[in-house]
Amino acid sequence: MPPLPSFYESTLHLPFNRAALDGRLLLSTPDQAVGMDGAHWVLLRGTDVLMTAPSAGEPVWPRTGDPAFAELPCQHAVFLGSWDGQPLYAARLPRQFEAPAGFSLHNLLATTPSLDGAQLSLGGLAHQILHWERNSRFCSGCGGELRHLPGEWGKTCVACQYAHFPHIHPCIIVLVRRAGEVLLTRKREWPAGRYSLVAGFVEFGECLEETVAREVLEETGVRVKNVRYVGSQSWPFPSQLMAGFVADYDGGEVRVEEKELEDARWFPLTDLPTLPPQRSIARYLLDHFIDLRTQPANGV
Repeated sequence: MPPLPSFYESTLHLPFNRAALDGRLLLSTPDQAVGMDGAHWVLLRGTDVLMTAPSAGEPVWPRTGDPAFAELPCQHAVFLGSWDGQPLYAARLPRQFEAPAGFSLHNLLATTPSLDGAQLSLGGLAHQILHWERNSRFCSGCGGELRHLPGEWGKTCVACQYAHFPHIHPCIIVLVRRAGEVLLTRKREWPAGRYSLVAGFVEFGECLEETVAREVLEETGVRVKNVRYVGSQSWPFPSQLMAGFVADYDGGEVRVEEKELEDARWFPLTDLPTLPPQRSIARYLLDHFIDLRTQPANGV
């Protein structure tokens, strides 16, 4: 299987964005469900997705009728539309599930993915939809049962008629720079030696640029200026939209917010630590910033 690109010209084609599906998905809604004969299945155990493991060739989605498919413990199947012209469903697998002979599990968040961009993106989309389905069974207003709206991913309460729609949580992620250096941060749970960028959720009443300034100041004690939007990435783990920015240093000494981070520091471009994988908007921002330093005419 060809690896993911080592460099993306646009955030649009990053994994987990719908454009990365390469036109193979026709998304529909659960009320449009068709028969399961010959259907493709996205089967998830947490962030692991189950694929067939042919003796030769690349892993592919399991299909109704495959050997041993009927024995798989699928839970809460949801119709997603069609994949390559065939019906497409998603379902959960139990946490203790182990792949039987003929199947293999692949982590959607692996540093070096074993799936291509379209497969990662479909797995991420299914993960996000199954999260919405599991967490939207009852009305947050009155506790009544929710049912799907025709032709929508939204739902309506059978008791109070209030309409609910999928929750997408906006976040910012920002590359802060000064002459020859970038500000990188590290969380305790990350792989040893890996650093990334300041990121955080948008709060009540904030625009995205305000969130950038607040998050950088809160987490690192650094002030920023010249905040510029670059691009975005869907991050369906479980339901974020990452808005990427570049900003310039405007003062302050690094002071690590230890509730959020293990470390934060300035790194020279000539001595960078282990960086996020290419599948992330964090790496996109870093790669394009380094290109900006070496090839100023390219821009960001």
